[in-house]
Amino acid sequence: MALADDLVAWLRLSLTPGLDGTRLRRLLAAFGSPDRALAAGRAELSRHVGDAVASAIKQGGADAALARASAWLDEPGSHIVTLADEAYPKSLLQIADPPALLYVKGRLDLLARPALAIVGSRQASAQGLINAETFSLALSDAGLTVVSGLALGIDAAAHRGGLAGASSSVAVLGTGADIVYPARNRELAHDLAARGALVSELPLGTRALPAHFPRRNRLISGLVLGCLVVEAAAESGSLITARLAAEQGREVFAIPGSIHSPLVKGCHSLIKQGAKLVESAADVLEELRLPTPAVSARPTPAAAVDARMAALLRALGDDPADADTIASRCGLSAADTAALLTQLELDGRVTALPGGLFQQLHR
Repeated sequence: MALADDLVAWLRLSLTPGLDGTRLRRLLAAFGSPDRALAAGRAELSRHVGDAVASAIKQGGADAALARASAWLDEPGSHIVTLADEAYPKSLLQIADPPALLYVKGRLDLLARPALAIVGSRQASAQGLINAETFSLALSDAGLTVVSGLALGIDAAAHRGGLAGASSSVAVLGTGADIVYPARNRELAHDLAARGALVSELPLGTRALPAHFPRRNRLISGLVLGCLVVEAAAESGSLITARLAAEQGREVFAIPGSIHSPLVKGCHSLIKQGAKLVESAADVLEELRLPTPAVSARPTPAAAVDARMAALLRALGDDPADADTIASRCGLSAADTAALLTQLELDGRVTALPGGLFQQLHR
């Protein structure tokens, strides 16, 4: 596909070394359009972006990247959306540093729909993963597209839940839109490209670098009405997304957890700072003033639990405990307790933790 002249101009500017978003928008304000900026003389450009960047603009040299973009646009579901396009997400125009253009793989219409960011730890607990997926499914069915960052752990679970619901899911990437990172999420990325969307502001072929992810986080929060942190340690990167969401005027939500778990210290900190504590998807919808479905559209049948299993689960409670403690609480032998714990683990009702501990899972 031959690139349209105006898109070529946008791409050439965006691919210029040293021309960040602030300087690019300065050029647009001064010249009115990318093609006029490219046609300007070096001295005139220097007044707005400095000598080095002005020289880089005049030198050009983005032919290989333009050819790559042209070939990528020939693929099904590939789009490049610029600030001047009607399809550019209106929500991103409200943030301090909107990207000049977006590479989108998949459903472009999702970027215009009401959305919620759901983020959290890469090293998530089994309960955290269940919470992320079930909240995402319920909120997707309620009309909110689920936005996250394609990371392992909570992000991936959120995407799976969003895709399973009515409103799908969008992943904002810290790489080019043609790169899957981490590689373990390749199948999930393909599902998102087919039924949801992958979005990046970075040029095609851009590999993962640490500096890319905080900038990606501002787009995750910028695309949404609010941000739900499912599980986050005190130093979790997902807290950056929550902070950016608050700075952008978005709602911030957090799911609480056990006071003994380091994986929820970040969530508790957010709640202390004013984030809304949520225990169900209905809490999020109520805060956003969105209608709550009267009946869950997707009831999940519970695994059968006999009387001894029920007694063991009551004895286990909500905090982790070891097998000996559980056996003592429910009056069962060590062998019976071990057998029941194994069955409950296979049924997805209990998970084994480091140190010989077990924890009950809630769906």
